[in-house]
Amino acid sequence: MKIVGMYLLASLMSWIFTGLMRSYATAKSLIDIPNERSSHLVPIPRGGGVAIVLVFLIALLLLYWSGLMSGTSLSAFMGSGAIVAATGFWDDHGHIAARWRLLAHFFAAAWGLYWLGGLPPVDFLGTVVDLGWTGQGLALFYLVWLLNLYNFMDGIDGIAGIEAVTVCLGGALLAFTGSQTTEQWQTLLLLAACVSGFLIWNFPPAKIFMGDAGSGFLGIVLGFFSILACWNAPQFFWSWLILLGVFIVDATLTLFRRYVRGEKIYEAHRSHAYQHAAHLYNAHKPVSLAVGMINMVWLMPLALWVGRGGLDGFWGLLIAYVPLVMLALRFKAGTRGTN
Repeated sequence: MKIVGMYLLASLMSWIFTGLMRSYATAKSLIDIPNERSSHLVPIPRGGGVAIVLVFLIALLLLYWSGLMSGTSLSAFMGSGAIVAATGFWDDHGHIAARWRLLAHFFAAAWGLYWLGGLPPVDFLGTVVDLGWTGQGLALFYLVWLLNLYNFMDGIDGIAGIEAVTVCLGGALLAFTGSQTTEQWQTLLLLAACVSGFLIWNFPPAKIFMGDAGSGFLGIVLGFFSILACWNAPQFFWSWLILLGVFIVDATLTLFRRYVRGEKIYEAHRSHAYQHAAHLYNAHKPVSLAVGMINMVWLMPLALWVGRGGLDGFWGLLIAYVPLVMLALRFKAGTRGTN
């Protein structure tokens, strides 16, 4: 009952802080004004994701002081999370050049990797492989990519929050049914609770947007959870790649197709599959709910199957991603214009 109370309190505090951030954003004119690259039609305050960051980091401190979280995990989440959130919050107030944002992102990812012990050996086709320094470099780019793709995918009402909640639930179930520590599944549920409080405000039609501070924070934190899971069981890294499949496939395919066309990939656009789908159906809610349904009904069972050793991780990832790629192509991921 104490644990349930902690989750309810975290959700309540996130809801309250999001409301306060909405008032702050309105007073400071932190407003997203619709333009040709937007998926919304009316001005909306942004920066509500700061509530997720504040409540989650405060809760982590309480867990640490209660002996329920290790110092290394706390250092990774607190240090990297604060750097990413502060950079995003600054960018929400005024533009930061892409090169400086990227430098901060790489520093935050390196900081977290150091405290988590780096990328552990991973399972590949039944063989556990230690990638050494090459693996650490790949892990660094993986974290920075997750951080940025989460920002890219936060373009319609509710989608980033629904993705975070469902992925956290899947990760917590994986940890609970596997050999992972109590710390990990409890912390994942805590993050889901923090996001749910924000999601009440952001659910279509949104009253406030997450902003770069919140989306970048969620991206890197979920990346850290995937690496922590891999330390407990090598195949769990594949499970996490499966859980994050919707965002990874849409963002990666969109970026690749824009790069091939010679476009500036760091510029704002409206060419993700989910954005085309929202335009096609003239609504955000069915698209965001569909993402949650895909995560719960398709990706979560596959992730658990891989995690329990019933299916090799590489083949599980392939089975999970092929329909996602087909779906992204169906909704014209990476193409200009609208459906």
